[in-house]
Amino acid sequence: MIIYPDIEIQDGRCVNLSRGGIDQPNVYDIPPMDAARDFQRAGAKWLHVVDIDGVFQGGRHNADLICRIIDQADIPVQVAGGIRTIDAVHWWFDHGAGRIVLGTAAVKDQHLVAEACARYPGRVVVSVDARSGFVVIEGWRTKTAFTALELARHFEETGVAAIIFTDIDRYENVPESSFAATAEMGTELSLPVISTGTVHALDDVSTLKYLPNISGVIIGRALFNEVFRLEEAIEIAS
Repeated sequence: MIIYPDIEIQDGRCVNLSRGGIDQPNVYDIPPMDAARDFQRAGAKWLHVVDIDGVFQGGRHNADLICRIIDQADIPVQVAGGIRTIDAVHWWFDHGAGRIVLGTAAVKDQHLVAEACARYPGRVVVSVDARSGFVVIEGWRTKTAFTALELARHFEETGVAAIIFTDIDRYENVPESSFAATAEMGTELSLPVISTGTVHALDDVSTLKYLPNISGVIIGRALFNEVFRLEEAIEIAS
């Protein structure tokens, strides 16, 4: 299981959004370039970098900074946030992204997913974010009629490299939340599943390691809040 350190960038700063709200982010003192360098030194095999402004507005808002992270890194970078056209897909691959993540665009334009996968086999990931069982898009603001599993199954034959599944209930510490939704995704899908929103402590990494078909886990808040070190998570995952 691969640990993907998560660097979320808003206005050039490392942030974490409490309950998905863009107006009052938790801002971290460390610059994104330094965070990327530190994660790489700690043994990361991938970086997951999100343009938060792109998530909410579409388009590229922190692209220059993310490109500098890509250029300095000796490991591949998975880029997410605001990638909603095939031209944007081309742009990120032309600028060195190892993989790109389609979220809102994957729900609204499934032809885009098919076209991107055909052009870049094994390098396109789809993000499925679910709250109370239903997929949400546009920065978790818009609820759809899809369940997470229904939507994910649409992509099994398109050549998607993996599904990133965000369990928002778990992320937001909803009292009745559990690993059940993540376990179902891993069990029911033939695609590799990357879990996010599920890790609050090292024990959560241990749990995910033994769930079926969970190929990776994206961790941001726990690392930036120094709940544990990346080296510890990697040791458990491996």
